[in-house]
Amino acid sequence: MRDLKGKTALVTGANGGIGLATAQGLAAGGANVILGCRNLYKAEEARAIILQRHPEAEVDVMALDLANIMNIKSAAEVLKRRHPRLDILINNAGVMSLQRQETRDGFELTFGVNHLGTFALTQTLLPLVTAAPQGRIVTLSSALHYRGHMHWEDLQYRARPYKGWEAYNQSKLANVLMTKALARRLASTNVRAFAVHPGVVATQLGRDYPSWLMKVAKVFMVTPEKGSRCTLFVATEPALDAQNGSYFEQSKAKNPAAAALSEEDQERLWKLSEQLTA
Repeated sequence: MRDLKGKTALVTGANGGIGLATAQGLAAGGANVILGCRNLYKAEEARAIILQRHPEAEVDVMALDLANIMNIKSAAEVLKRRHPRLDILINNAGVMSLQRQETRDGFELTFGVNHLGTFALTQTLLPLVTAAPQGRIVTLSSALHYRGHMHWEDLQYRARPYKGWEAYNQSKLANVLMTKALARRLASTNVRAFAVHPGVVATQLGRDYPSWLMKVAKVFMVTPEKGSRCTLFVATEPALDAQNGSYFEQSKAKNPAAAALSEEDQERLWKLSEQLTA
């Protein structure tokens, strides 16, 4: 890891999986790491794990529920009072549900957490990130965004049958669309935004599936530590400034899906997201 002393980083969903591995990597570099988690008990457990490996690390926990817009804004205000700037924002938290569920605000859960919650948090924290000398915003998408399609007529499955993986793919496409639109807005600032695919990682994302199926699938998955490498690289490599808005796999910039390159769709999603999370 690069020397990250003096830098402050927030990792959402950092109580396990890729998020915990990412937080550990940032702590190893000397960053002050904030674990933004819905479950504070699990967040404290994650903090203890990091401190066991890196006793000198600065690790804080913060209650953050991406399924609750008011909570997101309250958490952001707490962060602003505690820290003058945020050098690195890792939008790691995500869900995948086989059954249609809703957030506290009435949004379909997968779209609500993976995109709208991430969008709202990023928007609210922009003043802190732009206060950093070289701010980075890294949003975890997925190679499954190539299979995604924005169902503009019914993004939240209110009128059509719900399909878990279809909703997930759509949300991951939304992550790339948001990153592109965000990067365009940050072009004249000192902040850069990126989307990454961490790989097919053994995490709790597939918790709704039968346990026997997940045991078989994990044989073909990489560890959270390996999955965090691309995120850590993109979050800390200074030479990537010129690649603002890029999508990365295996620590290399890659062309995203053609559907993610539509500036019209990027702006359409951005404006819709502003309306929904206002």
